[in-house]
Amino acid sequence: MDTNNNPTEEKDTRPLFLKDAIYQGELHAAPYAISVSGPKIEAIDKGKMVAVAHQTMQIQADQQINMLKKQAALLMQQAREIEQRLQLSHQIYQSEIGFEPVIGTIYHLYKRHQGTWVLSMIAPYEWGSTPPFTFLNTVRLLGDRTWEVLA
Repeated sequence: MDTNNNPTEEKDTRPLFLKDAIYQGELHAAPYAISVSGPKIEAIDKGKMVAVAHQTMQIQADQQINMLKKQAALLMQQAREIEQRLQLSHQIYQSEIGFEPVIGTIYHLYKRHQGTWVLSMIAPYEWGSTPPFTFLNTVRLLGDRTWEVLA
């Protein structure tokens, strides 16, 4: 006999996740009271529950916002460093360069007395007691063809 055709039985139309939500284990292990002798269920203090929820939510949101602010500050600092490196690189490429710089190699940047810049392979201590130029920076050519200040 097919029980699906019985008009007195109602078909369970609940979604599957609700069908699985009904506790079907042993009565003594139920997460809620199943009989009169079960643990007492008391009404919740909605105001307290909402206050705790708001406090927890605010703490979590504040932590996430602070983390994002720190990440944004780091990104802004990295952007400023790239801008400074780019500005220096433009100045170096406008200076006098008598050789083709090699990526990863360290060079020295000087300023002539008339104000023009010179990129040199000669370190400040290699000039002796009277260097012909004013030392500005020790720099290294990076892979993206920008220059990094080392000293």
